[in-house]
This record gives sequence, structure tokens and C-alpha cells, in this order.
Amino acid sequence: MSLKVTLVTYKNVGYQLLGLALVGLGIIGIVLPVMPTTIFFILALACFTRSSPKLAAWLLNHPRYGATLRHWQEHKVVPVKAKWFAGTGMLFGFILLLLSSPAWWVLVMVASIEIAVMIYLLSRPSKLI
Repeated sequence: MSLKVTLVTYKNVGYQLLGLALVGLGIIGIVLPVMPTTIFFILALACFTRSSPKLAAWLLNHPRYGATLRHWQEHKVVPVKAKWFAGTGMLFGFILLLLSSPAWWVLVMVASIEIAVMIYLLSRPSKLI
């Protein structure tokens, strides 16, 4: 086996393992209201698209999340409901963070990341045109 084939194999396995871990986090997000679900499935889809067409098809054909993932993959659409859930989830998480009295730099870092994520989400279309 050549070095190139070996590296490609390891890369694919790494993407598949990361994708499966992200699916696991998405499943946890279904149960926990403060943890998002769709973003983990979108990231898992990105991993599977690069490593396993079979796993990517499994996500794209999922009865509940498949349509949202297909819209994301084809048009980068984020539904209004997902934007609201993301925003309220991040706000709730940030309030909990404030109550835990973290270092100031942690607050700045988390706030910066959450603001960047919300700007990105709000810049995406909410429905197909």
C-alpha cells in the first residue's frame, strides 16, 4: 500500500469518526434543550461528504432532519426556527456562564464567538426563493 493511499484512508476514517461524534452530539442536543442539534448534523454532513457517501446519504435522507440538511447543502438556507433556537440557546448558555462568575476573558471570548455565529446565521437566507 502506498503512502498516499494510507494517508487518504486515515483521513477518511478521521472524518467518519468526527462525523459520528458530531451525530452523537446532535442526538444529545435532541434531549437537552440548551444544546443545538442541527448545527452538529450540518458539521457531521460536511465530514461525511468528504469521507463516506453512504453516511452522507443516510443523513440527507433522515425523515426529520434530511430536508433541512439538503436545503443547507444545496442553498445554505437556515430556517427561521433554527435561528431562533440557536439565538435563545446561546443566550441561555451565556446567562448561565455569567452566573458562574468566569474570568473576564472567558466572557469576552464566548460573547465574541456567539456574536460571530449569530451574524453568520442571520446573514443566511431563511427559505428558498
